Amino acid sequence: MIPVLGNCLAVVGLSAYGFRLLARYYSTGQWAKNVTSLLAGIGLLLLALALLLSPQNLRVLEFLAHTNASVVLLWASSLLLLGAITAFGVITYSRPLRLWHEQKLQKDLRSELPKIQ
Repeated sequence: MIPVLGNCLAVVGLSAYGFRLLARYYSTGQWAKNVTSLLAGIGLLLLALALLLSPQNLRVLEFLAHTNASVVLLWASSLLLLGAITAFGVITYSRPLRLWHEQKLQKDLRSELPKIQ
């Protein structure tokens, strides 16, 4: 009974915290930009699907299914995903270093200024 109660409390606590974060996100107004991007992306995917599902395109897809194109596309996709992960890592870990460097420069500049009292 104690683990069930603990899990229920954890779910309620995390849900409340999630709603609090959502309220703060909503109050900043950034949600509007993200929602419009999401809807535009879904619209483009539906457009691509509609263009793909024509009889002539399906014949081309059937022909490609009998070749090794899927292996080449899988390798290309994997390499692009690895590149994206690498770029994200570089950007994520270089930003704190850049901010630390900027703070150090500001501190050094302030220490060189004469102190007027």
